Amino acid sequence: MDRKIVVTILGSAILGFFAVLLLMPPTIDDGTVRLPWRVQVNAAGHTEVFGFTLGETTLAEVRRVFGEDGTINLFETPDRDERLGVEVFFEQIYLQRLRAAFVVTLDLDQAALAPMYERGLRISQLGSGARKVKLDPADVDILLERPIRAITYLPQARLDEDLIAKRFGTPEERRTEPETGIVHWLYPERGMDIARDPRGEVVIQYVNPADFAALLGPLSADPAPAEAAATVD
Repeated sequence: MDRKIVVTILGSAILGFFAVLLLMPPTIDDGTVRLPWRVQVNAAGHTEVFGFTLGETTLAEVRRVFGEDGTINLFETPDRDERLGVEVFFEQIYLQRLRAAFVVTLDLDQAALAPMYERGLRISQLGSGARKVKLDPADVDILLERPIRAITYLPQARLDEDLIAKRFGTPEERRTEPETGIVHWLYPERGMDIARDPRGEVVIQYVNPADFAALLGPLSADPAPAEAAATVD
């Protein structure tokens, strides 16, 4: 092949590589350990993960760390005890080179959410039967100072069982959803539920240990036995 053609192809490839890098969001590596398996509970009984503390860290702080506002909506789910809830979706976040989406649930009582629902700008009906409400900007400003109640972490990478055991340790128990084959690795003392489907796709939910019972409601009452203990980094 002609040397000039080779040089041209290589130059185009290098430019394309740098163009992809420029389009990728910057990874967040600010000196705080923000890894999904670094989970602990503080003296107040609050779960600490990703450098955030459930029940203490505000939405404003999460936005500052992520460098994004996220998409914020109020949801009405009629068949739940807590009918109303606010979630903030962050689609693509890189924490210490790990890419994932995040759903952050805010800590608000029903009495505070009811007038926000009434002031909502638009209501959409979802296939699940729930309703999604676009909030008034004035209410969004109020929510910035509210603490987060729960985090749902959706990593891009698939995880095998050995890696979960190595990073997160042995769960207190496992429960399987018979219809889907999804296995929940349950860590109530740390407020953590790792849901893994048969293909290795994972969703991790973090709550305060006092709220852990709420995660168990939808699950089968027939847990599978846990494996032998594993080392946690």
